[in-house]
Amino acid sequence: MSSETREAEPTTSTGEHPQSGADAPESTEAAGAEAGSDADRETPPTVTGGGGRKAHSDRPVLIAAVGVLVLCLGFVLFGVVRGTGDEDKAEPEVPTAPVTYEVTGEGTADLSYQGASEQGTAETVSGARLPWKKTVEVPLGQNPVISITLGEQGGQARCAVAVRGQHVQSATASGEFGRATCSASLPAPAPEASN
Repeated sequence: MSSETREAEPTTSTGEHPQSGADAPESTEAAGAEAGSDADRETPPTVTGGGGRKAHSDRPVLIAAVGVLVLCLGFVLFGVVRGTGDEDKAEPEVPTAPVTYEVTGEGTADLSYQGASEQGTAETVSGARLPWKKTVEVPLGQNPVISITLGEQGGQARCAVAVRGQHVQSATASGEFGRATCSASLPAPAPEASN
């Protein structure tokens, strides 16, 4: 270390930018001459971008914005690659049993039967050509039922219900506007054991 120390001379800054154009009171050359020629007193010129702001001052904001964008993109890609997991659940929420409805006879009949609806709403078929047969998955706890109604020409038709391939009930409708109903019962699903 040397014994000589040099004290820094105080510098002052007004924070004002020189005005441009004809309204400028002094030129930059006059300002430089007034400040003196001593190299220790001069401060390096500030590079400014549009609007009088420093060009490099936007860099941290830009880096932060790009970082947030990359983070959001990462979350989106993670969700797409990982998936929601719902695709693996092929089982229905309520257990069902296969129920076969069958109507035999000649001609046509109007049919109403319990379909795969958990709410118990009926499916209807108007003027179904006989013989007719359909197997549907009925939720446990619902009662599978089929009703047949013959038309004005009458005739004879027989309905039957089978649950899981086992015959449960049959009935016969005959005559003008004859009716018959076949039903079965499905036990309610067993409650799931809690963990």
